[in-house]
Amino acid sequence: MSTLCKVCSTVTRAIHHRTFGMYHVCDYCGFISKDKSDHVSTSAQQTIYDSHNNSIEDPVYVEYFNNFLKEAVLPSSTNSKSGLDFGSGPSPVLAQILSDTYGYNMDIYDLFYSPQKSYLNKTYDLITATEVVEHLENPLDYFTLFREHLNEKGILAIMTHFHNNHDEDFLKWHYIRDRSHISFYCERTFEVIAEKMKMKVVYTNHKKFITFEKAI
Repeated sequence: MSTLCKVCSTVTRAIHHRTFGMYHVCDYCGFISKDKSDHVSTSAQQTIYDSHNNSIEDPVYVEYFNNFLKEAVLPSSTNSKSGLDFGSGPSPVLAQILSDTYGYNMDIYDLFYSPQKSYLNKTYDLITATEVVEHLENPLDYFTLFREHLNEKGILAIMTHFHNNHDEDFLKWHYIRDRSHISFYCERTFEVIAEKMKMKVVYTNHKKFITFEKAI
């Protein structure tokens, strides 16, 4: 039975990794999804997340976020400064930097660590999702949510590693070794998502940062 791409609905083809399972590759938009049968359980996902040691006290981790902000957020930000960090993790370092250093009024949401949907009935000038979208089974549902909660001309800044559209490289890629990673994107994937969501890409470093603006 054919599997359709979860981004553009094109018929996909399967590739297999001997350890990590089967992946569905879309040759139109480049989206790659891990087969449902090879997903880890919710509890296993949380165990993986709990193993990450991320803290505002770690200067390397803080600099990691500062680089993201300097490239993918600040050049496109406006004077209005309401923000949501979606998938904020066990320690909301990015939200803290945006609040303390750049004066943003930040909300956070995380399925495991901050599950109250603080974004309900609100819109924002900025939404960030760093190392999040690779965990989402149905990306368009979340990009729709992001768009609904952005103000006009608001920006959505994403961090995730882009694949290079080469099967052999993908199957050797370090990014698939995290078993909680189930969705993989290239630049073309995000262009298709932007078109579907009526957003425009205003920045990408072609590797792991991409920024969208909500069209008026």
